[in-house]
Amino acid sequence: MTQAHEGRCLCGAVTVRVDADLSPVTFCHCSQCRRQTGLYYAATSVPLDKVTLTGEGAIGRFRASKDAERGFCKLCGSALYWQRNGEAVISLMAGLFDAPSGLAGGKHIFVADKAAFYDIDDALPRHGAGG
Repeated sequence: MTQAHEGRCLCGAVTVRVDADLSPVTFCHCSQCRRQTGLYYAATSVPLDKVTLTGEGAIGRFRASKDAERGFCKLCGSALYWQRNGEAVISLMAGLFDAPSGLAGGKHIFVADKAAFYDIDDALPRHGAGG
């Protein structure tokens, strides 16, 4: 049986419940993710129809590109999700979920855009662009 996973933003105004298994974490090193978070995104992708977000009034949405939307808490600034237009999958920030979440690293993407001030020091697969 699939375990429910619950999480929240820093201030608790937005909560998330996922009634599906969480995918391995994707670490995105693109410049947009770096600018939003200060480092890189760490996200788990799940079917949109298995996700319940509460606190709609606190959710801000930003289109950093024509292809996708980024969600964040308007009160505390926590990054919440990234979603490509029209897809039935949403990438939720791994940090929303309290331990133990069962999450584990899966891969690094956009490593060609990685900032010079940190190193990737694990053996996970690396992709120069998306992957």
